[in-house]
Amino acid sequence: MKKIILIALVALMGFTASAQNRWSIQPDGKTIRMEVKQGNYPHNDHVEMSGKMMATVLYWGIDENAKFVLDRSLVFPMLRRIPNNTHASLMLRQKLDVVAQLRINNNNNLKFTTRYVELNGAMTVVEDHKGGNYGLEITRTIFPTMERPMMCEHYVVRNSGTVDMALQVPDLQQSFLTDPEKGVKGSYKASTHVEGAGVYKLKPGDQIEFDLVIQAGLKDEKFAAVDVKAALAERKAFIDHMDENLVLDTPDDVIDTEFRFAKIRASESICKTKGGYMHAPGGESYYAAIWANDQAEYVNPFFPFTGYAVGNESALNSYMHFARFMNDEWKPIPSSIIAEGDDIWNGAGDRGDAAMIAYGASRYALARADKDEAKQLWPLIEWCLEYSRRQMNEHGVVKSDRDELEGRFPSGPANLCTSTLYYDALISSAYLSRELGMSSKVYADLMKRAKAMHAAIESYFGANVKGYETYRYYEGNDILRAWICMPLCVGIYDRAEETVNAMFKSDLYTKDGLLTAQNSETFWDRSTLYAFRGGYAAGFPDFMTEELSYYSNRRLLGDHVPYPIEAWPEGSQRHLSAESGLYCRIITEGMFGIRPTGMRSFELKPEIPTDWEYASLKNVRAFGGNFDVDVKRVGGKLQVVVKEQGGKTQTFNVKQGKVINVKL
Repeated sequence: MKKIILIALVALMGFTASAQNRWSIQPDGKTIRMEVKQGNYPHNDHVEMSGKMMATVLYWGIDENAKFVLDRSLVFPMLRRIPNNTHASLMLRQKLDVVAQLRINNNNNLKFTTRYVELNGAMTVVEDHKGGNYGLEITRTIFPTMERPMMCEHYVVRNSGTVDMALQVPDLQQSFLTDPEKGVKGSYKASTHVEGAGVYKLKPGDQIEFDLVIQAGLKDEKFAAVDVKAALAERKAFIDHMDENLVLDTPDDVIDTEFRFAKIRASESICKTKGGYMHAPGGESYYAAIWANDQAEYVNPFFPFTGYAVGNESALNSYMHFARFMNDEWKPIPSSIIAEGDDIWNGAGDRGDAAMIAYGASRYALARADKDEAKQLWPLIEWCLEYSRRQMNEHGVVKSDRDELEGRFPSGPANLCTSTLYYDALISSAYLSRELGMSSKVYADLMKRAKAMHAAIESYFGANVKGYETYRYYEGNDILRAWICMPLCVGIYDRAEETVNAMFKSDLYTKDGLLTAQNSETFWDRSTLYAFRGGYAAGFPDFMTEELSYYSNRRLLGDHVPYPIEAWPEGSQRHLSAESGLYCRIITEGMFGIRPTGMRSFELKPEIPTDWEYASLKNVRAFGGNFDVDVKRVGGKLQVVVKEQGGKTQTFNVKQGKVINVKL
């Protein structure tokens, strides 16, 4: 097995030793909890959660008195503002503190302290008030509804004291209208109210329930009656679906749990727009719109593995929106389609978007295994491949105006990302052409072009950079860049060991992951997540697992939880959803090495660390099936079992690193 030099391991050990966990995984393996105890507050954080009609970023904290504080940022993507641009969702802030307005026997001088906060697809907060013989325990569950433009907080209040009390729940109601000149559909109304207000006689141990509801809609819209328990049940049903499919089981509980949370975040952030389902990056900025990187490249190829129908529908819909912009003049497809499909954003020019789309759409079509969908997608894939071919320079690599970072960092006239994505797209498209019954000449031509692109990538981008035989990101690039991981992610291993060393041994690597470029302070999780995937795929599971475990621990149990983030210092480490999809693909494509080769076939190359005796993925819903992949160490080899639900079982005994060809 290839080894990473000692200095990298020493650096990693230093990072690990310095990690401080604020949260802990609960016995159910699904919930994380932060106990509020002396020494870990005050503390502030933010977390995003989404439904089909709204999203919320909870800016929450524990103050110096151990009291829970909350500022709700609510986003309503289908209530569009003027100008109707990328960021034009109606946004509201609501700091209303219901707990502070509760009364016992007409006394509102109650002092609540927080016992713990939990996250499990919703936020749960448990608080206590104690004063003499009087006591209250409050459990609140905070969540966005899945189907309505509405956020809810469900409160359960229990008399934890030793005497009877009269509990007074305030009848709070707030509403306002927005400026009609600032709304695409005129004035919008927003409403906040308490359901279940009143006076309750509580004996010791008795409890009551009430709700806070925040919603928005058109000015003349009549809001339907609110059933918060039913809305919470819908939210839990979605979480349960995520728990039933694509389940990771390894000796590392942190990686397993972070994988679960990433599934939730990647799948929940889908807007139900007039232009169909649109997966949303989020972050209080990016909704009811799609991008060639976040959606087409990052998250769409992942959805078939989850069995989540809405995710698959959003993926197909995004590709068909891009297909609207195919043209005979070979003008670039816009980077983003915004405002529920009504407009576009193309402010960075050609970012290599056609390569992104061809890569994602061809992988999606294979894993989705729906021939009718594939037939719909083929013209788009074919157009994007041809566009990329026409963009090739005299050296045989693909030109683009920018890369996906849109000019934040130099990318030259031709960058490594665009050409590697095009390379992989050619291979996937070749496999797809066979599934669609095209001639063998189509397959052979696409594979020939892929082989030529492989050679061009090596000759044009292969270089010694800062002492490492790795890749320059563009012509003239003389410092290490995070995106040198891309060849590894698409199966190009000519410079694998030196590239892994360049990423993880050098000063490119920090406790926050990979810097975008040497000598910068900027990091984007997306490139770090790609680097993990590539490191696994290239055959470095021991080191990658140590580093992935550290990263997962930091994201899941550290100070800012529980999902992968976008970037820093830009974006305040927002929980953009496509990054969570990239985390999951570390496991499916990196650790387990799943690479689609047909609608019912795939390569499998498990790369598990030598100190793991097992690893499994249960209920994988891709390739038209539902199957488990179980990997065990047996007699110095890996025993790999692929078991279809209600179907055949295939067993392989191989050396680690061996590619297994599986046909369902």
